[in-house]
Amino acid sequence: MSEHHDAPKAHEPHAAHEDHTAGPHDPHEINPKISSDMAYWAHQFGVTTQVLHEAIRVHGTKVDKIRASLHPH
Repeated sequence: MSEHHDAPKAHEPHAAHEDHTAGPHDPHEINPKISSDMAYWAHQFGVTTQVLHEAIRVHGTKVDKIRASLHPH
């Protein structure tokens, strides 16, 4: 057997990673069926996706309503 003297290959993930910084599909409405939307908005609001799902269940999918329910001022 011969040794390989090639540079090590960069690690590539096995599955595509959802990027929460990519931006939402709709800036005014959260689609709970799209994991990248959930990840993005959960990150924006500083909550877990579970908390975001519960807020959507109670208040609907409009970003303004969810923002108000999570950060009342």
